[in-house]
Amino acid sequence: MKTHRLVLPGDLNQFGFLFGGRLLAWVDEASWIAASLQFPQCRFVTVAMDEVVFRHSVREGTILEIESILEKTGRTSVTYDVLVRKGRGEGQERIFSTRVSFVNVDSEGEKLALNQSTREE
Repeated sequence: MKTHRLVLPGDLNQFGFLFGGRLLAWVDEASWIAASLQFPQCRFVTVAMDEVVFRHSVREGTILEIESILEKTGRTSVTYDVLVRKGRGEGQERIFSTRVSFVNVDSEGEKLALNQSTREE
């Protein structure tokens, strides 16, 4: 699944660059949406984000493309490869990549197999 974000003034630090934490929030949200669309019966929570290395700075007005690709499915969890690129033009520059893992939980926060239905309680 691909989504896009526009870097706005409120996303920047005092030096005019994108806050790293803002990008991490967007990556978490985009991959959670991908997981929730692929496994609509599940209630996912984030359990891990692998290596966090920002490869290039990002300025206001940049369009970012966030791509989430299902990498692995376990009994109670799923893992997505996430790639962030500049979203305009040819030869899109890679800004960031990581793996994000989610676990399916019940209403009490206990792990639940992916093939079990969750009910709103």
